[in-house]
Amino acid sequence: MKLSVIIPCYNADQTIAIQLTSLANQEWSEPWEIIVAENGSTDESQKIIQQFQNCMSNLSMIDASAKRGQPYALNEGARAAKGESLAFCDADDETGSGWVRAIGEALSQYDFVACRWETQRLNSAWAQHWRRNPQAEKLQRVWYPPYLSHAGGGSIGVKRKLYESVGTFDESLPILHDTDFCFKLQMAGVKLHFVPDAVIHVRFRDSLLGSYRQSRDYAEYNVLLSKRYRETKGDLSTLQRWRDYLRGWKGLLCAVPGIRENITRFQWMQFYGRQIGRLRGTLKYWTPPV
Repeated sequence: MKLSVIIPCYNADQTIAIQLTSLANQEWSEPWEIIVAENGSTDESQKIIQQFQNCMSNLSMIDASAKRGQPYALNEGARAAKGESLAFCDADDETGSGWVRAIGEALSQYDFVACRWETQRLNSAWAQHWRRNPQAEKLQRVWYPPYLSHAGGGSIGVKRKLYESVGTFDESLPILHDTDFCFKLQMAGVKLHFVPDAVIHVRFRDSLLGSYRQSRDYAEYNVLLSKRYRETKGDLSTLQRWRDYLRGWKGLLCAVPGIRENITRFQWMQFYGRQIGRLRGTLKYWTPPV
């Protein structure tokens, strides 16, 4: 088996059929499989997956419900995989045309890869306006130590031997386990390659509350990762970190009078969530904000 495509799934009955349909239409001359790691859904997800199994011989579903959380489901899917390489994608996204072939061939050449994001297909026009696409033309990169590239977990592929030898997804991180995984491999000397021909259509959260929560949680766990990797390279001083954080609050308060439209409110809520998350991370992990 050349490639195993692993999809963590939890309560995705509104989107999983789109993802599986896109994978059913993929073609590649090499043998490949799809593993859905079911993380204990309480909706109709399992029933939908079973329906697809009736017409997709390379699709299997495993029980990954012993522990809640995406990193656990990813690791369980990888343990069940038979492929020489592993590719991960999310249950609420959609693989683009030729994705399996492109990422499979890239993994025949490289050990660690990430594909390109496309954000127009699954998102409304206003969501596209206020949500940038950070992985449209190149890899993402963090602004704190270790200052390395990273990619969204639903867009990466890795040789199985590296996944097993360097380290699995950290199950203590409910989010940003993908960023941490990218750091670990690169710090072990493995280069992350961007593969623009492999395209994932990414779905954004499009509610005020969803935007706030996502920004808050990302910010909190970025603080944790900054603490974890701080000693690897030089960093801003503690004083500079606090100055930047307080300037953020000043800018947020100054923007209040200008809130008039949904787009502005979404942008404000994103930034507000980031500030709250930075504070939560600072208090929880006893380290300066980032």
